[in-house]
Amino acid sequence: MSTVLFRNRDGKLVDVPMVTASRLKNEFGTVFEQVARSGAVVITKHDTPRAVLLSYAEFEALTAPATPALDDLSERFDKLLAAMQTPEAKSGVAAAFDATPEDLGAAAVKAARTAQPR
Repeated sequence: MSTVLFRNRDGKLVDVPMVTASRLKNEFGTVFEQVARSGAVVITKHDTPRAVLLSYAEFEALTAPATPALDDLSERFDKLLAAMQTPEAKSGVAAAFDATPEDLGAAAVKAARTAQPR
């Protein structure tokens, strides 16, 4: 039995088995259980992929919104904005704007060194 590659709901690239339309018609229960276990099967007709039968979990993952809702983004923005309004944040921004090029270079080198795993 040949297979097709498919990125499942977990983001993993997995092989999806191919099943002929005749086998689907004659052994629907068996194929249905295979879909429940593997997440999907490709239905072929005359050795050509014609359809895909997905588990409900895979279907939900495919139809879920890929981007956050506007309300979620607005909430995240409001939290970030509030964090930037603290006295510490304000003094940090003021210090960055008042820093000399040498100070900024030294801070960048320090940040790069601490970010590198040793």
